[in-house]
Amino acid sequence: MARAQFQKGQKVWVECVGAWAQIEKVQPVWAKGFEEPVRVTYDVGLGREFLGHELLLPTDDPAAHASESWRLMRARNKWQTAEDTPHHPFPGTYPVVVTDKADWGGWRVPGAEYDRDPEQIEFQARLIAAAPRLMALAQRMVAAVDDTPEDAPPEMQMLARDARTVLKSVTDVLAAPESAAAQPPSRAA
Repeated sequence: MARAQFQKGQKVWVECVGAWAQIEKVQPVWAKGFEEPVRVTYDVGLGREFLGHELLLPTDDPAAHASESWRLMRARNKWQTAEDTPHHPFPGTYPVVVTDKADWGGWRVPGAEYDRDPEQIEFQARLIAAAPRLMALAQRMVAAVDDTPEDAPPEMQMLARDARTVLKSVTDVLAAPESAAAQPPSRAA
């Protein structure tokens, strides 16, 4: 027996197509002698019907809330001394963005990549270290506009809409619906 995992109008990720879609129709397939549908398919407007295991829901990423303490540190370059790299912004070191409360884990680049363009890598390190604060700023801006949309100027409403889109791309992750995760996909003939 099959039960509907999604509702009409719900936004889903269609895994095999690699695109977002909206459920247009929930289509149960009935068989004589059964009280429940034997299969449920979903029309999402992409030219064919999809089964529940082909669709995923956006979910909140719990790791997104653990990023308050990112910081930029400098690590000693083991292979090049300060005398070997006078053209680097900080000779003899490279940036490391630490994303854990302990002083390890995070982002770093290979020495050859850093040597190729140290200014760009330094900029990327500062940007990554500031990302949690920038994200919090965007969230506060969206919340401020959402609280009183009629008082927000049109430019601020556009900025909040753009910020909401960027935040969604960061915080939304895909997952199968809970009922589908508990049972394996059924094969109907």
